[in-house]
Amino acid sequence: MVLHVQLTGLLGPGQAALLDSVRSASKKAGGSSKNLGGKSPGRRHGFKKQDGNFVHAGNILATQRLMRFHPGAHVGMGTNKTLFALEDGYVRFTKEVYVPPPRSLESTQVITKLPKGAVLYKTFVNVLPVKQEGRFKLVDMV
Repeated sequence: MVLHVQLTGLLGPGQAALLDSVRSASKKAGGSSKNLGGKSPGRRHGFKKQDGNFVHAGNILATQRLMRFHPGAHVGMGTNKTLFALEDGYVRFTKEVYVPPPRSLESTQVITKLPKGAVLYKTFVNVLPVKQEGRFKLVDMV
């Protein structure tokens, strides 16, 4: 207040009111935006060919992140766990009883938590090849 009194003596009667009004920002600072994720499309994992469909060698049968489906007869597995057909034929899905090795990590962590007498099943994807004729093409050419 002492400073205000000293300055009012130096300023004229109309200029003293300018000291009382302090200018503030006309716009508030905008905060940063959050929750930007979730706009990407899904990965489209799952079956690409159903049970009974005819496939050619190299066709993708299923894509997966975890080992949900296991390769069976005439089925290969890629580095990203994609299952693909090794031969032309028909797709068959089978469920088979799975017994893990006795001292494996899976048996100590999974089997101990299951109730007594529970049975583990795994889904296998198989390709039944088309019947081949019993002769060579070279024999027909001679």
